Amino acid sequence: MVRPIDLLRQGRKEELWQMCCGFIDLSLEQFMSIQNRLLLEQIDLLKNCELGRKVMRGAMPETVEAFREQVPLTTYADYCPELVEKREDVLPAKVAHWVRTSGYTGKYDVKWVPMPEDFVAECEKVCGALTLFALCDRRGDASRLRRHMKVLFTLGPPSYATGAIGEFVRRATDCDFLPSNGGEEMLFTQKVKLGFQEALYRGLDGFGGLPSVLVAVGGQLKQQSGKINVRFLLAHPKALFRVTRGLVKSKLARRPMLPKDIWSIKGILGGGTDSAIFQKKVQELWGKCPLELYAGTEGCVYATQTWDYEGMTFVPNLNFFEFIPEREHFKWQLDHSYQPKTILLDEVKAGEKYEIVITNLHGGIMTRHRIGDMIRITSLRNEKLNIDIPQMVFHSRADDLIDITGFGHLTEKLIWEAIENSGVPYADWAACKRVVGDKPLLHVYIEPKGDYIASEKAVAAAVYDEFLKLDNVYHYNIYSAYGDPETVLGLKPVQVTFLPQGAFGNFISQREAEGADLGHLKPAHINPSDKMLSLLGAPKVMVEAVAATEAERAATR
Repeated sequence: MVRPIDLLRQGRKEELWQMCCGFIDLSLEQFMSIQNRLLLEQIDLLKNCELGRKVMRGAMPETVEAFREQVPLTTYADYCPELVEKREDVLPAKVAHWVRTSGYTGKYDVKWVPMPEDFVAECEKVCGALTLFALCDRRGDASRLRRHMKVLFTLGPPSYATGAIGEFVRRATDCDFLPSNGGEEMLFTQKVKLGFQEALYRGLDGFGGLPSVLVAVGGQLKQQSGKINVRFLLAHPKALFRVTRGLVKSKLARRPMLPKDIWSIKGILGGGTDSAIFQKKVQELWGKCPLELYAGTEGCVYATQTWDYEGMTFVPNLNFFEFIPEREHFKWQLDHSYQPKTILLDEVKAGEKYEIVITNLHGGIMTRHRIGDMIRITSLRNEKLNIDIPQMVFHSRADDLIDITGFGHLTEKLIWEAIENSGVPYADWAACKRVVGDKPLLHVYIEPKGDYIASEKAVAAAVYDEFLKLDNVYHYNIYSAYGDPETVLGLKPVQVTFLPQGAFGNFISQREAEGADLGHLKPAHINPSDKMLSLLGAPKVMVEAVAATEAERAATR
């Protein structure tokens, strides 16, 4: 079987582009034909394995229509205990790699998901496409891709989806990760620091990770531009040259030195809720816009931006897609016994929101699986690039909406952007719903950065004002049918509490000392538990107030 790296080594870049990126030239009809053909192959695999028959509840569908009618929607609990125990004898195909994410407190600590051999082979092609899209500026352009490009490793270990995607990129493109010694036993921050040191003398072509991390690291380099270790530079002449050139550039621009002054980055891969929020900052610091991808543990890559850095295009060959319309999702929220109806990609409408449902192809096991995400269809095709596939953006977790009467449904992304746009320097934040008297409001806990001085009320007002601006920009329908929350509720429905300096860092250090895995180190941004708020140093009275909303949420699960 020919792999992307084989074509790259042979210099057959036109064929490489077609192998990896050819899906953007499909018509929607062709896209659906691939989806249906691969699903029928997958159904046969599911019928012939123990866990497949279990999750299909004994159904033996022969068509796509029968599959959608007879097979129930699933959550991870439907795959337990088999996947938690990593039982390979009950699966549809031989496993090449297991990936994990954080589990469900009180039920399972870790969610394990298998990636079969054929699925991994297809993942390599898709990750080749991600790299080509991040490097190119037009259709068919593979000229910037070469072997042994220097890539900073800012991802998790291979047992996590981000790390697995990084490994698939390495296999597809033969890039070199920095630090070169791997640093498997190092903490993430140590690995990044060592990687940057190596990049000073070896060069740096690209990297991937959470844009917020890229901004934080870039900001640190900016602050430390005048505190460079002279001894290290003298020992590495190439590093000295890069830093000297960077200092000259920054002096001419009359500003502190930025990472883009030191390196000419060719491509950046980004993902996560914060991608759109930090996109401009990443470009300002690094001189390159991050290519946003939509991916997850249960199905690897679902969709990706192309070289216009706008909406994301669905990938046809890893998962079969179904979509639960927002109205159906809310019916299910009111009654969990209700089975929401789904539609297919050729039935979605521009501007509408959907909960996404996936079925792994090529021998995966996740079947009609609700991964817990809401996406929004931005258009039915990309007119600018002539891509005849619906375009999407990530909207929110399907279960992390904060509903404030008179203020509509608030998502993690929306709250994060309001805080970021307020201009308040912060280390991190968390938010939940509170009730003051009979009036609900959004309570935001912020750890201010540095010696920032302002009142909590002033920051709350600034964040609230940003919500108003964002409603005009995105038309997210922040307000409910009740109208202006100030008029209806008699207050601005945002309250801010400052957390002590070092709150989030101390929380992470404590969790590391307790032996928590990577997925459990950081507290949740949305609806943190009262225990988490206590560990962050939130005032006790506030923690008790939040406990009531925790009970409300538990009652609705």
